Amino acid sequence: MTKEKTAAIVLAAGLGTRMQSRLPKVLHPLAGRPMVGHLMETLAGLDLERIVVVVGNGMEAVAEAVAPHPTVVQKERLGTGHAVRTACEAMDGFDGTVLVLYADTPLISAETLTRMLEARRRAPAPAVVVLGFRPSDPGPYGRLIIGEDGTLQAIVEAGDATPGRAAIALCNAGVMAIDSGLLPGLLARVGTDNARGEYYLTDIVAMARGDGLACALVEGDEAELIGVNSRADLARAEAVVQQRLRAAAMAGGATLADPETVYFSHDTRLGRDVTVGPHVVFGPGVAVGDDVDIRAFCHIEGARIAAGARIGPFARLRPGADIAAEAHIGNFVEIKNTTVETGAKINHLAYVGDSRVGARANVGAGTITCNYDGFAKHHTDIGAGAFIGSNTALVAPVKVGDGAIIGAGSVITRDVAADSLALSRADQEERKGRAKRLRGRKTAAKAASAKGGG
Repeated sequence: MTKEKTAAIVLAAGLGTRMQSRLPKVLHPLAGRPMVGHLMETLAGLDLERIVVVVGNGMEAVAEAVAPHPTVVQKERLGTGHAVRTACEAMDGFDGTVLVLYADTPLISAETLTRMLEARRRAPAPAVVVLGFRPSDPGPYGRLIIGEDGTLQAIVEAGDATPGRAAIALCNAGVMAIDSGLLPGLLARVGTDNARGEYYLTDIVAMARGDGLACALVEGDEAELIGVNSRADLARAEAVVQQRLRAAAMAGGATLADPETVYFSHDTRLGRDVTVGPHVVFGPGVAVGDDVDIRAFCHIEGARIAAGARIGPFARLRPGADIAAEAHIGNFVEIKNTTVETGAKINHLAYVGDSRVGARANVGAGTITCNYDGFAKHHTDIGAGAFIGSNTALVAPVKVGDGAIIGAGSVITRDVAADSLALSRADQEERKGRAKRLRGRKTAAKAASAKGGG
């Protein structure tokens, strides 16, 4: 929480041409959430007075993603200084510190931003606080020029740096905390006399120093300052997010047998004493209760799993799967839009969709619910304690009563009453000795064919 008025300008107008995508760059997902959503969540934790997002023409989807925060359109992309100037009108009446951030740098932490705001408050109340870092490859980044007194003097963009300045390891991360009262005047003096002919926001540091104002530096970690400009950058950022989520899961009481192979969504919730095997993927919308055992190679999305359940290995839980306490979902079982009640078991090779499986019911291997007729989805209801034999097809809509038994290999098209036995299969016919005679004929014919062909 900040102790003074703070606002934020988020720059999100970049085209992201290196992404080679029709999707705006800042909407590409990290851990199942658009990258701009990660930054907006971080800012929400700072209790800011207002947040304004700068977008480009035709970026209605970005505006929708950041709602209810207002957006302004940068009609011409003339540089970062121009983008911030575009947002200044929306800052009318605000008096405090303005954070300037980039939507394609989504992993910055609230702790780092708080350190920047604290630096703004400390004497001599610097006009601009810049976030710096020491990247492994400083090549494309602006260099931070530090004076003999240890204060920030200027930022020089990589394309304008002399060889001596290009050797500087301390680089500009792009994020700034700026005195709102000084910002409009500084921006008004920014020109385009640089290698790219753009309005650089970074020029305000040298201008402020020329006016006799202090500027300060806060250093951040490279891992949280990854700028996403390509698919390769996106993969690097995803790796950082996943490491954070894995660490949080284990700190919260979950055991990950092989953490590097487990992938989380941003909103995955695991209870205590959950065990997750190797190569498990959590999509969005998963909540897992205490003492759940999720075995290797499961894919889980949009599902709820209650305490003590056992999932997998090789199980798939799709959206709407609601697995109750002590239920078992086994290998190569797919569950979709289905409630599996307490203690029920679906242990092998089954598809159960748009259904209810009652408490302590047992669904045999090879069972499928035929829930789609080519036009609409239909519901299957399996009662408590029912037993569904192997290789059964339940043609929905259909209801199997409590305690009913379905014989293996049945095709069930009508409701089955409670405690009934239902069978639907052709009568078995046996002809003694026929197999032996058939083998003799086939063997002789094969031998004759081989001889004639020789």
